[in-house]
Amino acid sequence: MTTQPAEPPRWRAWIGTAAGVILGAVLLFAAWAKALDPASFAELIESEGLAIGLSASAWSVVMIVAEVALGLALVLGLRRLWVLLPSAAMVGLFVFLNGRAYWRFAQGIVDEEASCGCFGNLLSRTPAEAFWQDLAMLVPPLLLAFLARPGRISKERLRIAVVVAVSLAAVLFVWKAPELPLDDLATRLKPGVEITDICAGRDSEETVRVCLDILMPQLQVGRHIVVIASLDNEELRSGMEALSEAALGDGPTIWIATDSLEEERQAFFWEWAPPFEIREVPLAMIRPLYRRQPRSFRVESGVVIETWAGLPPGVSEYDD
Repeated sequence: MTTQPAEPPRWRAWIGTAAGVILGAVLLFAAWAKALDPASFAELIESEGLAIGLSASAWSVVMIVAEVALGLALVLGLRRLWVLLPSAAMVGLFVFLNGRAYWRFAQGIVDEEASCGCFGNLLSRTPAEAFWQDLAMLVPPLLLAFLARPGRISKERLRIAVVVAVSLAAVLFVWKAPELPLDDLATRLKPGVEITDICAGRDSEETVRVCLDILMPQLQVGRHIVVIASLDNEELRSGMEALSEAALGDGPTIWIATDSLEEERQAFFWEWAPPFEIREVPLAMIRPLYRRQPRSFRVESGVVIETWAGLPPGVSEYDD
């Protein structure tokens, strides 16, 4: 007489399902954060030396879409090995990259702004924070998701079809994202932000937190337009005449915030003799503020009022 294997306790299945949903939700959020700015994620892939066999841009699409597919599959309860094992590989990659950045920071090889960037520009985290947070958010739910995997899944084919359809839509979204007006979502610069909150670094024994109001205190009073751009940017150079005319008018004060080196700033000054100030701002502060350069924003009394992708349109319309 044969006996049927006992079904696992229901509480184990509940824990496994809940863990899978939690892990899937984290992966989906991470994919969303990176999909808003795939170019920035491609830069990270290039810097980490992960662009093997494909370009960094191609890898950014592959990895974002993989996160979407795996995350949605877990949220929909597809706790199959063909979902869990790739998810484990992805979690292992994230933890490894953050662990390496944490170790390199501890050795003084990289600064505190260096981390895996698993959540794009939406979260500001030190290497230590990124490592321990990802370890806590990803590893426990991954392990628990293996508990009491279901033998049969209701409407499994339909769920798989949904995953495939959403993944294909994700490919299209990532491809078109740089052209879409998503800068306010994808960066830390948006209307309502105070310049005292645009910062880099953390207050500690080794470092000091520096904010934009320290580097450009004039923004705290009056009306200003700030252009974020490298001084060799072609769009900036083609718009120099219009910016210079606007700076000589009665409108907002014009500024350029750049991470270009002193030699570049001097060469730019002698080439263009701009009637506005050029301020050096560390890359760690301004990189989270744009998807591509130039990006501009209007400030009134220390508060960001409006942002633009590119140079500010119709600067003269703000004249008195």
